[in-house]
Amino acid sequence: MASAKRLTRTLDTMDFSLKDHQKLIRDTVRQFMEAEVKPSVKERDRAERFPAEEIRKIAELGCCGMLAPEEWGGPGLDTVSYVLMLEEVARVDVAMSTSLGVTNSAVQAPLVEFGTDAQKKKYLKRLASGEILGAFCLTEAAAGSDAAGIQATATLKSSTSSTSSASYVLNGAKTWVTNGSVAGVFIVFAKTDPAAGGKGITAFLVEPGFRGFRVGRHEDKMGQRSSPSVEILLNDCEVPVENRLGEEGQGLKIALHALDGGRIGIAAQAVGLAQGALEESVKYAKQRRAFGKTISEFQAIQWMIADMQTEIAAARGLTHYAAWLKDSGGRMGAAASKAKLYASEMVNRVVAKAVQVHGSVGYSRETDVERMYRDARVITIYEGTSEVQRMIIARELLK
Repeated sequence: MASAKRLTRTLDTMDFSLKDHQKLIRDTVRQFMEAEVKPSVKERDRAERFPAEEIRKIAELGCCGMLAPEEWGGPGLDTVSYVLMLEEVARVDVAMSTSLGVTNSAVQAPLVEFGTDAQKKKYLKRLASGEILGAFCLTEAAAGSDAAGIQATATLKSSTSSTSSASYVLNGAKTWVTNGSVAGVFIVFAKTDPAAGGKGITAFLVEPGFRGFRVGRHEDKMGQRSSPSVEILLNDCEVPVENRLGEEGQGLKIALHALDGGRIGIAAQAVGLAQGALEESVKYAKQRRAFGKTISEFQAIQWMIADMQTEIAAARGLTHYAAWLKDSGGRMGAAASKAKLYASEMVNRVVAKAVQVHGSVGYSRETDVERMYRDARVITIYEGTSEVQRMIIARELLK
């Protein structure tokens, strides 16, 4: 009964109509993506070329630090505005939305929440302006969903002279680091107390110029090929003690905080990618003729398009609700997981239908839907697999 009353109060206060500034953000980013990014998407995918110039330009619109407070160089916008931006970017180029999502959410959000003023002044302002991008280093070869199982270590080393400060020495290797070859600052998680398990993990702000830091192998990926995923090697990497993010042992809390908010962004990019696939399918169905009429006149095609649109609307509702909860200060962990779970699985169903609507031409690399099909597959995996999301949702329901 109590939960039903809470739900009623929540529904009474919800308003999903977009505000004027949100509509402006959506429309501005859509126009930018159509004019500045869409013409080069196929070529960059084939060449695995990072959209550095495109990101520099979209940074001028404020899209590299949308959630950062004004005092630290960002516009201090709401999460719904951020979600709308990611949808519009992913509608054209989901790989670009992944790079933007990591620097906006996975890196800047922990800095805002746990960083010192000195750290915010040094890194957050530059991240929010797009001067540098951020990267998030948690995953290891033997530690993906089990974040507490990381093996990277950080050992405190005392200063050896009056002119040098204390530092941490990091050792280990991180994998699947988005933006890893182009970032200016990395949040790296390592164990300062290996015997303490998850409670012994600490977060650090690491620059690529630090001694002992090296970019390793680049992943040769199925999709999102213009968003680099690399290995980061830490070999006696010295990190000043003032670059510790939060307190020792607080690293897992920082990581989970970043992932919670990041799941809303992943849901948004899934919605945007699915929307792009739907629009390509509608356009093609109206043009392609068979048996004397356009294929859009066949019920089989109409039903596929109707299913696609309905699933997108449902995923968008879950995503915007989770964003609204975050903005209103509500608990959004399970809501973010629901949005991420449904939207990530939805986009894989939608892009499969988009290829089917296109027929054999949809299997050709000359079409956008072929790339979209490849790009979508990883969305059920990163920022917490579908299986992890189901665990979170069930735990919230059954506790």
